[in-house]
Amino acid sequence: MIRKEPSPNNGKLYVTFEYPGSSRPSSVHLVGDFNGWNETITPMKRKERGDIWKVRIELGKGQEYQFRYLVDETSWHNDWHADRYVPNIHGSDNSVVVT
Repeated sequence: MIRKEPSPNNGKLYVTFEYPGSSRPSSVHLVGDFNGWNETITPMKRKERGDIWKVRIELGKGQEYQFRYLVDETSWHNDWHADRYVPNIHGSDNSVVVT
């Protein structure tokens, strides 16, 4: 799930990413254009109740960002609520969020 909310900073939006961790992962990271595809810099936190992992970041308006979720440091997943998908160099797709 992806939620977009206004930011007090001009030209920015808050974007909340949620990953449903029904398989009970021990870690989930948000990885994408906005963090240089760094696999550790944007960890997600598990919500107090349930199996939803969540992180909120601020992104520039009027942009498109490719991203994926890295689960347990080994498994890549897309967001089924992404605005669209694009092929990547690994033979799969990346999720895209449009701000």
